[in-house]
Amino acid sequence: MEEQEIIAGLKARNRKTVEYLYAKYSKALFAVITRIISDRDLAEEVFHDAFIKITGKIDSYDESKGRLYTWMANICRNAAIDKTRSKEFSEKHKTNTIDDFVYGLESQSGTVEAVDGIGVRELMGSLNDEYRFIVDCVYFKGYTHTEISEEFNIPLGTVKSRIRAAINVLKKKVDRI
Repeated sequence: MEEQEIIAGLKARNRKTVEYLYAKYSKALFAVITRIISDRDLAEEVFHDAFIKITGKIDSYDESKGRLYTWMANICRNAAIDKTRSKEFSEKHKTNTIDDFVYGLESQSGTVEAVDGIGVRELMGSLNDEYRFIVDCVYFKGYTHTEISEEFNIPLGTVKSRIRAAINVLKKKVDRI
C-alpha cells in the first residue's frame, strides 16, 4: 500500500487500512515508546492510546510537514514523554533516583545491561550532577533541549552548553580507555 492509500483509507475509517497500518508500523512505533518508557506494560498502554490517537486524528496530518511515519512517531514519542511527566508515573517512580534509572536497577530490559557492559556506568559517574542530569534527560529519557529548558526552568543556552561540555568530558574519558 502506498502512503497516499493509507492516508485515504484512514480518513475513510477503513478497517483493513487500520489493520495494515498496525501490521506494518506497530513494532517501529512501539520501539519509539520503549526508548522512553522501559516498563513494558506501561509502554503497551501508551502505544495503545497513541495508536488510537493516530487513527482518530488522521485529519490533522499535514503531508507538507513530513511523512506519515514521522508524524506517527512524533505522536508516540510525545505520548511517552507526556506519560513520564504524569502524576501517575511520578508517583510510581518517586523513590527511584536518576542513577537507578540510568544504571538499570529498575529495568528488566537487556538494553541497560548492554550499556553497562560497554562501560557507560563508569563514564556517567565521571560527570558532575548537572551534566549527568542533562545527559540522562536527552539520551535516556528522550527529551529535546527545548523540553528540558521548559520543564526544568533551565535556560536553553545553558542546556546546550551543558550537553556539549558533558560530551567533551565523556569523549576525553573514552579516549583514555
